[in-house]
Amino acid sequence: MNDDDDKENRAPNNGSNSPFDFKKNRFALILFLVVIGLVSAIVMTGNFKTGQPLAYSTFKEYLDAGKIQSVEILDGTEIVGNIASSSGTPVPFSTKIPYTDLDLVKQLTDKHVMLTGGDRAVSPLLLLMQFIPWVIGIALIYMMYKQVNGGAGGKAFGFGKSRAKKYNDKGKKVVFADVAGQEEAKHELQEIVEFLKNPEKFTTIGAKIPKGVLLVGLPGTGKTMMAKAVAGEAGVNFFHMSGSDFVEMFVGVGASRVRDLFEQGRQNSPCILFIDEIDAVGRTRGAGYGGGHDEREQTLNQLLVEMDGFDTKEAVIVIAATNRADVLDPALLRPGRFDRQVVVDMPDVKEREAILRIHSSKIKLATSVDLNRVARATPGCSGADIANLVNEAALFAARRGKLEVELQDFEEARDKILMGLARRSKVIQPKEKLATAYHEAGHALLHYYLKDSDPLHKVTVVPRGRALGVAFSLPEEDKYSRNRGWLLDRIKICYGGFVAEELMFGETTTGVQNDLEQATSMARRMVTEWGMSEKVGPMALGSEGEPIFLGKEIATHKDYSEETARTIDSEIRRILNDGLDAVRLILKEHKDELVKLAEELVAKETLDDDQVRRLLGFPPRMVPAVD
Repeated sequence: MNDDDDKENRAPNNGSNSPFDFKKNRFALILFLVVIGLVSAIVMTGNFKTGQPLAYSTFKEYLDAGKIQSVEILDGTEIVGNIASSSGTPVPFSTKIPYTDLDLVKQLTDKHVMLTGGDRAVSPLLLLMQFIPWVIGIALIYMMYKQVNGGAGGKAFGFGKSRAKKYNDKGKKVVFADVAGQEEAKHELQEIVEFLKNPEKFTTIGAKIPKGVLLVGLPGTGKTMMAKAVAGEAGVNFFHMSGSDFVEMFVGVGASRVRDLFEQGRQNSPCILFIDEIDAVGRTRGAGYGGGHDEREQTLNQLLVEMDGFDTKEAVIVIAATNRADVLDPALLRPGRFDRQVVVDMPDVKEREAILRIHSSKIKLATSVDLNRVARATPGCSGADIANLVNEAALFAARRGKLEVELQDFEEARDKILMGLARRSKVIQPKEKLATAYHEAGHALLHYYLKDSDPLHKVTVVPRGRALGVAFSLPEEDKYSRNRGWLLDRIKICYGGFVAEELMFGETTTGVQNDLEQATSMARRMVTEWGMSEKVGPMALGSEGEPIFLGKEIATHKDYSEETARTIDSEIRRILNDGLDAVRLILKEHKDELVKLAEELVAKETLDDDQVRRLLGFPPRMVPAVD
């Protein structure tokens, strides 16, 4: 259920991505050849008037000797002329005048030299060369305009053009059968498919199809894939654009792109316009200081106008996706715009197994792999997480040179994703490793003596991520809410490492930091949010504020008296102390089992639930059947 990378092409009227494609820009090729020809002509032609270079002092000597027949003074800086020779054929020469010679004309006249003068002749090619840079510059600007603007008219450089991409479904189309689970979401979207296929079925009876559908769900649940499945089922055009693509540094660009996107939709009707991460432009308005103009708000306003002005006969449906529906502007969610909100929820155990089967069909899977067991071991994982799990398992198998992916590869892939990569090369001193073993054994042992806790899945002292060890539990079935007994037992499990270190070494280490944070956080929420304190009562304390400069970002502020604050602190401390006392009692009573489990962890480093049960003599765990 992850969003696979699909080949996408630009919407119609977009040009080539290559800025200098000579096959499509014949003008550039012709211009290039003309420039080469002009440069060659200049090099071959050179100056019009040439002659033997002559030093000015030598010229004066020839002049005194009467050998100069004629001269022409050019621009007052150069002399070209002819020198008499014994053969009777004049020899042309040229010389530069290095200084102002006031007597030059008189000397030439006295020697009876034919004297002319004037400006230097200008070559037409040289004159043309002066304009070539301007021609090249204008040509480059023109080509940039054509490329960026897609060869169409409109705003300068195409900044106002929509960046929507047309989904290319020339290969296999994505349909609802490719999306595992999400039956309720499919049912809601099936009506959109029927309208796009047969709009007369609805319009003849006077019904109006929803203009917009908002897909709401956590990241990785398959919102984009669900939108593609709607387009695949209906067999219509599908334009994809991200919410962040609308807004640029130039004022008015976002609104212009919104107009262009909807115009593309009308021209390609029937079609689906999909806007991913719409919260980038659809956040609640009025979040800026001083009432100044906001480019993002202008883009949102244009989006609201375009959606409200849609004619239902055009068969253009807007589908948007977000995981932050709480921050969207209310005007965007009213009837007539996004009429429906379809929840794309996290998959349950059955859906996770179905997703595993879809992605496992692309790899070589061993027949002994129980996908139901893998699905049970991945509670809270999204479709994207499961796709990543399958890929990681295949990578583990390939590293070991296996020909098939086995269950062990899935186990290691899940541990890597949930707990981090095992750092077996990390050097840990035996004393510290023993302390870690007692810490994790304290967590693990409590799972067998607390009735409301989740079963232990695995305990390890192999460093993973930033932790030196992990005690990992898994629920027997998917749960969407927790009762007071589970929360209290979870707090006790958090204190298991603290009490084990205290019991065996008489002191604790810094490794208990995260455990204490989790325990304190759960106790505080039990008192202030979930009404699980008899003394405070069923009250929600600490309301959520909305700072104006953050645009409806959540911030909790104190809205109760100092007396109530003291009561809250007292109740939190009572819950934590009761849990701590209960853990001390359990671990003191079962100290022998704690020592045995810690020593086995030092020896084997990793133990699963079955190994712990055999070690301590506990009966095997019964796994409930899935309905």
